[in-house]
Amino acid sequence: MRDTFRGGVHPAEHKELSREQPLRDFLPEGEMVFPLSMHIGKPSKPVVKKGDQVLVGQRLAEADGFVSAHVISSCSGKVKGVEKRLTLMGTMADCVVVDNDRQFTPAADYTVKADVKDLSGDEIISRVQEAGIVGLGGAGFPTHVKLKPKDPAAIRYVIGNGCECEPYLTCNDQLMRTRAEAIVEGMEISLRLFPNAEGVICVERNKPEAIAALKKAASGKAKIAVRELATKYPQGGERSLIRVIAGVDFPLAKLPADVGCIVENVGTLFAIQRAVCYGEPLYSHVLTLTGDAVKNPGNYVVRDGTIFSELLTASGGLKEGVTLKKAMCGGPMMGIAMSSLDVPIQKQNNGLTLLCEDAVEIAEGQMTACLHCGRCTTVCPMGLMPQMMADSITDGDLKRFETKLYGLECIQCGSCTYICPAKRPLMQLFKQTKTQIMARKRAEAGGKK
Repeated sequence: MRDTFRGGVHPAEHKELSREQPLRDFLPEGEMVFPLSMHIGKPSKPVVKKGDQVLVGQRLAEADGFVSAHVISSCSGKVKGVEKRLTLMGTMADCVVVDNDRQFTPAADYTVKADVKDLSGDEIISRVQEAGIVGLGGAGFPTHVKLKPKDPAAIRYVIGNGCECEPYLTCNDQLMRTRAEAIVEGMEISLRLFPNAEGVICVERNKPEAIAALKKAASGKAKIAVRELATKYPQGGERSLIRVIAGVDFPLAKLPADVGCIVENVGTLFAIQRAVCYGEPLYSHVLTLTGDAVKNPGNYVVRDGTIFSELLTASGGLKEGVTLKKAMCGGPMMGIAMSSLDVPIQKQNNGLTLLCEDAVEIAEGQMTACLHCGRCTTVCPMGLMPQMMADSITDGDLKRFETKLYGLECIQCGSCTYICPAKRPLMQLFKQTKTQIMARKRAEAGGKK
C-alpha cells in the first residue's frame, strides 16, 4: 500500500521544541482586530457598527457571496469601529475592531451537545456555513463550499489531513492526541454528505500518540480508516494526499472534487463537529508558538483577532540575549514572512515561528549560478522542472513558463529551494511569477466584460 508521493524532502523537523507541550487556552486582554477577509473569496460585509455591544460567537460580518465566510467575534465588548488596520500580508485592510472587556461572555450555550442523527445534508452544510468555518490548514477556503460539490455521489474519499508536515509546528499533533473522538465524529458528519465515500484520516508516522488516539476513536467505524504515512515534506499537501490515497494526479484547473476527493484538515473536522453538534461558531483554533528565539515554545487554543505580539509577550517573550532575525506566520517552508507582530491572528493561521537566523538572507550570500545537478526536478512533488522554469523567467519567456513547463502547477512548497546546492530562491521566483501571470489574466478577463 502506497504511503507517500513522488519527490519531497526531509528538512530538520525541530518539533521537539513544542511537541510535548499540551494545548493551553489563551485569553487575550488587549483589543481584538477581525479582518473582513480572512478566507479565500470575497471579503465579508460588516453587520455591526461603532458602539455596538458584542458577545463571543456573535457575527461581526456576514459572507458577501457564495465563496465567502462569516466573521465571528471571539470576545465580548464594544465595537470601536470598522477601520483600516495592518494585517499579516503587510497591507492595510478593513477590520472590525472590538474593545475586549475580558469577560468573554458567550452569545449562546456552546456546552450542550444536540442530537444530530436526523439532520439532513442541507442542514449540516447550513450549520457549517453559519459557523463561518474555513479550511484550517492554511488556505482558508470556505468549508461549506467545499462540502457542496456538483455531484456528491461521485466523491470516493473524504481525506482528513493530520500530517502536519511543516517543520516546527505541533498544534495539530496535540489536537489529534486530545480531541480524537471529536475529529472522528467530524469525519462521520462529513461522510453523511457523500453516500459513496469512505473517510481516511492521514497522519505521518512521527506522531505515534496521535495515530493511537485516532485509531482508538475510529475503532469499529466501518467507513473510517486511519492511515500512517511516511514522514516527508510536503506529505500534507492536498495534491500529495490525493496522490497517495486515490492514486490520481489532477491539473491546476481541476478541484479535488473533480477526482472524487474532499480534503479537510483535522482542525476543520473538529470545527465541523463543534458547529454541527454544539452550535459553536468558529472563533478559535490551535496554533504553535515556536522557534529557537522563543523562550517558552508551546501549543495554544487562540482566539481569532488576537494580536500575535500579545501572545508572544504573555508566553514569556524571546530568549534573553537573542536577536530576532526572522518571524514567520506558519513554518519555515511555506510560512509568510512577517514585518510586524502587531497584526491579528486569523482563522487559518496555525503557527508563529521566530528564528535567530534568516535562512533566506544566508542563502542570498551563498548563491551561485545553477549547477545543473537536477536535484530540484528530483524532489518536486508535482514532477515539474524548476531549473527550466527559472531559466524561462530569466529569459522573459513567461508563455513557455506557463504553457510548456506548466509553471502554474507549482504548489510553492519550497522543496526545490530547500534542496538547491546553488542556494537559488526558486520557489520565491515562481511565486512572484505566478502572481504576475494571474494578475494579467484577471485584467484580461475584466477587459472582456
